[in-house]
Amino acid sequence: MERGKRALADIDGEAGHNVVAALADIAPDFATYLLEFPFGDIYSRPGLDLRSREVATIAALTAMGNAAPQLKVHIEAGLNVGLGREEITEIIMQMAVYAGFPAALNGLFAAKEVFARRDLA
Repeated sequence: MERGKRALADIDGEAGHNVVAALADIAPDFATYLLEFPFGDIYSRPGLDLRSREVATIAALTAMGNAAPQLKVHIEAGLNVGLGREEITEIIMQMAVYAGFPAALNGLFAAKEVFARRDLA
């Protein structure tokens, strides 16, 4: 649990905290699972650095085509772990080949929203 909390803070920062906090009144156990498994176990494994893990996550969420809220959190995370805006845009565009133009368009609009929000901060 503690390893997951540290990983979430390092990767997702405030966006991750907001997800966990939003679950407190409806599914606090799910928030615990989120901290323990994806962040405490998977993200904390050796073998891939956080940057590479976020490349894979952004690509997967884009390819799903229906996970915009989660994609926005992971676009933020990608920026937090050293991905540049151009790299994130290219990752999303690459998904047009495998997941189709609608999924890539949804991903690009999610990225545009995240980038604009960051510019205002």
